[in-house]
Amino acid sequence: MKIIFNLILILVSAIFLSCGSSSQSKESTKGELASDQSANAAILMEGNVPTWAKNANMYEVNIRQFTPEGTFSAFAKHIPRLKKMGVDILWLMPVYPISETKKKGSLGSYYAVSEFAKVNPEFGTLAEFQAMVEAIHTAGMKIILDFVPNHTGWDHAWITEHPDYYSKDAAGNIVDPIDPSTGKSWGWTDVADLNFDNQDMRKAMIDDMLYWIEEEQIDGYRMDVAHGVPVNFWGEVSSALTKSKPDIFMLAESEVEELRNKEYFQTDYGWEFHHIINDIAKGTKNPTHIRDWYKSNQAKYQSGWHIQFTSNHDENSWAGSTKERMGKSHDALAALAYTIEGMPLIYGGQEEPLEKRLEFFEKDDIGFGKYEKADFFAKILKEKHQNRALWNGEFGGKAEFIHVDDQVLVYKRVKDGDMVLCLFNLSDRPASYTVKEAASGFRNVFTEESKTLEANSVLKLDPWQYEILSN
Repeated sequence: MKIIFNLILILVSAIFLSCGSSSQSKESTKGELASDQSANAAILMEGNVPTWAKNANMYEVNIRQFTPEGTFSAFAKHIPRLKKMGVDILWLMPVYPISETKKKGSLGSYYAVSEFAKVNPEFGTLAEFQAMVEAIHTAGMKIILDFVPNHTGWDHAWITEHPDYYSKDAAGNIVDPIDPSTGKSWGWTDVADLNFDNQDMRKAMIDDMLYWIEEEQIDGYRMDVAHGVPVNFWGEVSSALTKSKPDIFMLAESEVEELRNKEYFQTDYGWEFHHIINDIAKGTKNPTHIRDWYKSNQAKYQSGWHIQFTSNHDENSWAGSTKERMGKSHDALAALAYTIEGMPLIYGGQEEPLEKRLEFFEKDDIGFGKYEKADFFAKILKEKHQNRALWNGEFGGKAEFIHVDDQVLVYKRVKDGDMVLCLFNLSDRPASYTVKEAASGFRNVFTEESKTLEANSVLKLDPWQYEILSN
């Protein structure tokens, strides 16, 4: 009876303290939260990597085009099925209000932001955004927002209130972003280039980043055009954001190795790899280019990993759908991208599959209903979760190339006794591979069939055939 009484007393005290805390200032609450996070940093992190990200994958969400409604609430209905498919991190393309001045098309670009600390009313209210975030977290998933540090839309208040925040030409006019290699405009005429020599602008931008972390409980950022922003700014960002949220997850749209090597970001884009597999699909490159890329890439990076993908919003809208670019080779190239080192990225709709280019400045719709490729993605993501050899970066195994010629690529990855053996015919012609060493106890990840390889046996591989074998 005494134990029960004590439990009741503790519960009442907890309720009282909880009610009392509502009267505390936000500053006090934030301070306690930051203190708690710092105390738990050793539990939350391994190096600069959140523990939950070691074997995680990412899924990119285009709210405008994801559903006929194009809203947070409509997207939230898809969260359970994405969780079931095995998705860990949801990357939302920019959710902020879009500038009307100089906008392209009837709806404008998500990346022409008019205000960084509000939501686009076309997508819903802030309350609906918050409900979506809560649903994501309840499902055991993480959310990162696309942030746009390189420029703003022409309607942003800084244009009139702080014109010194922007880059200007010789006549003192604010300019759109310039390609440093040519000295000419990138053609992004709907946005104004920010001046990173201005320290007040840097601070104001970091404050906007902190808002979404501290007030809206997001888990990290994908930073747009990170390669076009001074590296020392990312040092300031990393210091401020990790102080507020030690286990923050950061993705750079970049292949500037310094950003990962200095641990400002855990991940960046595997653009070079992606372009190689696009060329393999065309028949202009072959598996030897994968091997050569891998060797040179290993020499550049000491920390973090690439995201690996067959599509994203830029590729889909401007370079073409995976059906256009890769045709019958897509599944093989996706299996390659998701088993070579790096974090898998799925662009929203690929599980349908998405076989068209989505409009960028107008309303479009993925047109979900079939989910014909969901099982393909679910199987590879499940293996990613459970097989340590496939884990991200230093947490997984290094790729060991067993055979490489102008058609066939064979490699393995091993970690803590876990192993995957990956065999690909990366051509539109039949090929064969002579097994070098006997191997048994394997399971085909996609068919669930047991597999034994006998030394000196010859495997016949159909065009674009692949096998991912796991022990």
